[in-house]
Amino acid sequence: MGLSSQEKIDVEKTLCKNLRKKFSSYKPETIVMPFHTRLLGKDRMALFSFIQSLNTTFGTTIFEPAAIAIANKKFKKAESHVSAGNIISVEAQHVIQDIIDDLRSANVQPHKCDEIEAIRDVCNIGDMKTVKLTNVDIFLESYEDEVFLYDLKTAKPNIGDFQKYKQTLLEWVAAYLAKKPEAKINTLIAIPYNPYEPKPYARWTLRGMLDLDYELQVAECFWDFLGGEGTYTDLL
Repeated sequence: MGLSSQEKIDVEKTLCKNLRKKFSSYKPETIVMPFHTRLLGKDRMALFSFIQSLNTTFGTTIFEPAAIAIANKKFKKAESHVSAGNIISVEAQHVIQDIIDDLRSANVQPHKCDEIEAIRDVCNIGDMKTVKLTNVDIFLESYEDEVFLYDLKTAKPNIGDFQKYKQTLLEWVAAYLAKKPEAKINTLIAIPYNPYEPKPYARWTLRGMLDLDYELQVAECFWDFLGGEGTYTDLL
């Protein structure tokens, strides 16, 4: 299946547009590195500076636009930088904290379906609090009205950040259900490529906090979900 000829053209145009935008807006840092410059030369240092800048913004410059261009063909709605909502019930906040506490103490294993239903039960109960949440990197809505909210991460996230990631995913659930209590919702971490290839992704670092079957998509799993089997290979 993968990408059709037209889809490949659309993705290519998207990447070219965003790279040109990056080139036109790029302003090198005015850092004097006399030893590096004398050893490597001004041209190489300028190229190094640009590549380093691009690498830090690869998510917004490359991955997100490519994901939206691909998903537009398969999903009813595909958008980037979307708010999940700005209101959460106090009871939902309590449920989220209880989930995090239980996972931290290893009293339970993560089970996303149960966690979503626990939040749904209290999503509009008690006082409603205004909150400022991280924007959803990629928002998808299927033709069956199922939604997928993605937090796009680097290939090797720090193990200490997983609790924060989990809390973000649960807060998105609470905020979205506060406005659409019956919604069929999924919130996930997406990692665009596997730095350990050809070995499997070292998912053991995520175990215990994330439900690996429902909260994580890596490399082929992510891209092929967006565009169909073979999309990851075609994209590369």
